[in-house]
Formats: sequence, C-alpha cells, structure tokens
Amino acid sequence: MEKLVSILIPSYNAEKWIKQAIDSALAQTWPNKEIIIVDDGSRDNSLQIGKRYESGNVKVISQKNCGAAAARNRAYMEAQGGYIQWLDADDLLAPDKISRQINASEYEENSRILLSSAFGLFYYRTRNARFIPTALWADLKPVDWIIKKFNENAWMNPGVWLVSRKLAELAGPWDERLSLDDDGEYFSRVVVASDNIRFVSGAKCYYRISNPKSYSKDISERACESLFLSINLCIGYLRSLEDTERTRSACLNFLQTYLLYFYPEHTEILTKAKNLANELGGELNPPILKRKYDMMRKILGWKRTKIEMNRIPMIKELVRSNWDKFLYTLSVD
Repeated sequence: MEKLVSILIPSYNAEKWIKQAIDSALAQTWPNKEIIIVDDGSRDNSLQIGKRYESGNVKVISQKNCGAAAARNRAYMEAQGGYIQWLDADDLLAPDKISRQINASEYEENSRILLSSAFGLFYYRTRNARFIPTALWADLKPVDWIIKKFNENAWMNPGVWLVSRKLAELAGPWDERLSLDDDGEYFSRVVVASDNIRFVSGAKCYYRISNPKSYSKDISERACESLFLSINLCIGYLRSLEDTERTRSACLNFLQTYLLYFYPEHTEILTKAKNLANELGGELNPPILKRKYDMMRKILGWKRTKIEMNRIPMIKELVRSNWDKFLYTLSVD
C-alpha cells in the first residue's frame, strides 16, 4: 500500500488564502493523503471556509487561539501518516511536490533521510514566483546544513520539507514558547535528528509574501525574547553535533546577523547575547549600517533609523504586491 502522507495546515485569520492552500493540498498527485486543518481561533471566515472541505480525508479542528506552534502540535496529534507535510494557510504546494519527494525516498531505506525542495516567492500569481537558490538547496549533512544556514543567513520555508514520522518523533513537538522564528527552531531540530538532508530537484512549493506591512525589525519585547530564545536553542543544536572552531564561528556569525533586532534598546537580551558570544570565544560588534542609514542614525538615532530601514522596503513590497494583485484579477492564475 502507498505511504500515507499527512498534510497539516494551521490557520489563523487566513480567509483570503486558505481556499487556495487547501486546493493545492487536494491537488497533490500523490493519492494516499489526509489533510488536517487546525483553526487557531480565527476571527474571520477561515473556519467556515475550511469546513466546506470536510470529508473522509479532510479533517477540520477548531481551538481557541493558542498560537501557530500549538495549532501545529494539535494537527500532528491527529495525523496518521508515515510522512508529514507542513503547509501554512497562505502558502501553496506544486501538484507533484509530494510525489516527487516520496519517489525520491524510495531510493533510501533510511527513514532518517530528511527531504527538502525548492520554493518560490510570490504575491498572487504563482507563475511569476521567484525561485532564488541558496546554499541550502543541496544534499547536505546536518552539521553542514546548519553551518551554511548560519553563515549565509539562508532559510527555507516550512512547506519545503517532507518529514518522516520517525524524524518527527525524534525531533519532538513545536516549541509553544516561541512566537517568532518557531519554524526556524523546529526545523533545525528536525535537521539535527536526521542522518542526511536530500534536496529533491523538481519538487516545488510557494511562499506567499502576503503582508508586506508586517515587515519590521522594531519588534516587541516578547517577540525579541522569542527570537533570542530560538537563536540560543539553534546554536545549542549545532554545537550538539559538532563543537569546533568552525561551528563556533558560524554561531557567532548567526548571532551577529540578528543583533540589529535587539540593538540598542533591548538591553537585557543584548547582555545575554554578549555572554553567549564570549562563551563561543568571540565578541559582538555594533551593527554596521549602509552609509545612508548610518548618516540617518547620527541625526535621528537608532530607533527612528530602524523604522526607516524597514519602511522603504515595505513600500516597495506594497507596490509590487498591489500591482501583482491587479494583474491577478485580470486573469486566472
């Protein structure tokens, strides 16, 4: 019998997108699948839209708002599949994404091989998605995957992964303490539990840039605490695999990359970051800004400069998003 794949969709106020996400799950050419949608206390029509799809292989669960990690954990508790496909409610899967990865897994007897894929960035039209390869788009050992992630500030969206139940059990549940970068922490843990990462060329998913207004490095204290906790945990995961000069150097680079989120106003976190850097055998430097922003900092200060550093890219993204939305309304994607 063909392996059962559980496609797990957490949803919160996603009425604009969730229909497309569910449709992309149902359209998978891999026949033996179940779809589990967990609505995390949405205040819009997300739950009602999901309910329209309920059937023998589509389950819809409603819970009070507990956060994305809790919704994912609830979905996993209901899952019966030997493989897990995570899918955010605003993202999409290419129709043959799972089939390509399952077929690739047939060549591997080891259930601790972690399967990844390419992903494209899009607003509304998937045919215009931008596929931008990084060093992570390759077959890699776990330690090398995390080193490249840290050194190059590379990332993968949750939809790229197809995770065996064996790996999911070894990695454990999503960390419900985290509100920011919960996916970065979770999949670092899955990578650590794996023997190898297999990049399946040709398998694709789509990451929607759905809300440019949300982009900001001027984030709340709670979000900063979540981000630093995730960073700290991920550094620990890499060092559990290999604690050498090259891994400690990668950890320092990772810490330095995210320093701007905390600098200079989150003093308690900065103290923790400095102590962690010392433990790694190095030190952190004040964030280096582009010349125009550094001049702005001298006049307006750090807080206002950080706001402006995000406002300009946000405006550009909004223009691109609105234009793509306009073109989308003129044709069927």
